[in-house]
Amino acid sequence: MKKIVECVPNFSEGRNPETIEAIAQAIRETPDCRLLDVDPGASTNRTVYTFVGSPEAVVEGALAAARVARKRIDMRSHKGEHPRFGAMDVCPFIPVVGVTMEECVAIAKDFGRRAAEELQVPFFLYEEAAGHDYRRKLPDVRAGEYEGLAARLDDPRWSPDFGPAEFVPSWGATATGARKFLIAYNVNILGTSNQAHRIALNLREAGRGEDEPGRLKDVKGMGWYVDEYNLAQVTVNLNDYTVTPIHVLYEEVKKDAADLNVGVAGSEIVGVVPLEAILMAAEYYIEKENLFILDEDQKVRLAVERLGLNSVAPFHPEEKIVDYIVAEPPDEPLASLPVRGFIEEVASRSSAPGGGSVSALLAALGTGLGSMVGKLTFGVRKFEDLDAKMREIIPPLHTLSKELIPMIDADTNAFTEYMEGLRMPRDTEEQRADRSTKMQTGLKTAIRVPLKTMQLGDEAWEAMCEVARYGNPASKSDVQVGARALETGIWGAYQNVLINMGGIRDEAFKKEILAEAEGMMDRAKKKCAEVLAILDERG
Repeated sequence: MKKIVECVPNFSEGRNPETIEAIAQAIRETPDCRLLDVDPGASTNRTVYTFVGSPEAVVEGALAAARVARKRIDMRSHKGEHPRFGAMDVCPFIPVVGVTMEECVAIAKDFGRRAAEELQVPFFLYEEAAGHDYRRKLPDVRAGEYEGLAARLDDPRWSPDFGPAEFVPSWGATATGARKFLIAYNVNILGTSNQAHRIALNLREAGRGEDEPGRLKDVKGMGWYVDEYNLAQVTVNLNDYTVTPIHVLYEEVKKDAADLNVGVAGSEIVGVVPLEAILMAAEYYIEKENLFILDEDQKVRLAVERLGLNSVAPFHPEEKIVDYIVAEPPDEPLASLPVRGFIEEVASRSSAPGGGSVSALLAALGTGLGSMVGKLTFGVRKFEDLDAKMREIIPPLHTLSKELIPMIDADTNAFTEYMEGLRMPRDTEEQRADRSTKMQTGLKTAIRVPLKTMQLGDEAWEAMCEVARYGNPASKSDVQVGARALETGIWGAYQNVLINMGGIRDEAFKKEILAEAEGMMDRAKKKCAEVLAILDERG
């Protein structure tokens, strides 16, 4: 699995377009770094950059950006709404794919050490990379901001982790570390900065102090006025969106704004956001409003609309949701073929794709037809009394049809491990033993793949019976074809299990798999007959 790390450096410059672009270009030009977002703010006089890459690449990208900032940003003349203490104010590293938090801690330390040595400026470690508990929280590290930094550096407790323990007026200091995915989120208020700040104090975890904590955990926040938007904002960092999700923060702001007779005009996400956070919001509004939405793109659209994420700038999911940005096309060459291409490939002078891939396709088509009939029944006026039933029937068929699609290619790839074993040397006894072990493991893989197709198909039968019983009667033939296709897909996968079982020496494995497969095959025959009987009874 490819390792992907996110880096979100914040620079104390949001008004000079040449400097903002120069930093962005330094990141773009770093090999294996992908710049995802540049978010400047004139009022805050701060720009947030978001980029991803391999562990090695993000360190190089952050160094390249810091070099530009060292030349172009002078903190002696900096003013802005946002707390800050350095030209590169903060530079966190976040695990995205295939990377642990411990690895990101090592990355942050490597970056901090190298940047401090090269630029001769102080660097502090914070969050997961902090060496002391009192340095974990960024507000504690940045307390006193740039103006108080000279005095703070004289305190031995605040000696930097890397670089000189002396004030560098043009730079200040930088905090670098490793953290969970932080969501920078602003809710727009049609009121004053004071009103926005009052709401932020009510909600942020620190509240107004130890004696008056806020209502929401893992939230940092304040209120400010954004001149370019001509509105105030409750601006927060959601340090752990699984503890306090976006929608919870938004709804709580709405409550407090209503108490103050202040309007809320949507919100904005600064930088990028995990898909999970958006889908959590969608599921909240789906449940709250008793909606029925299955497709991911529609869930995303619902969340965007309910949270007002288009209010101050367009929210393009493909540019703002990190999962979409870093996603690579699925390795499904067969499933991605047009229908004609797939059939021609099956009909060609080649053993693959063969019966296993066709069986997976048939099973997917069977569940797909069941899903289709459910959707053609749901929401139709004369079948409104069945809407609750369709809400139960459709989701499993919808999901299973999608989960069966990858099995088309998985079956073709199932023999890779076996073929690798077949090609292994067999000159010595040890080599022959290793070869045999590899081939046996490969055969088990080749059995488990069609077995998985059977298992997925087997999960669909109850919903297929229900769609036969309650579905739109005009779609009777579609359910009939769906049931036969599903049964045939399961039967075909079963034959692939059997044909590969002959070479298995592990009798316990053989007994267990055959018992499960035979049970599913028997159930497929009975359930298909049940579906057809139900349809015949309905006429």
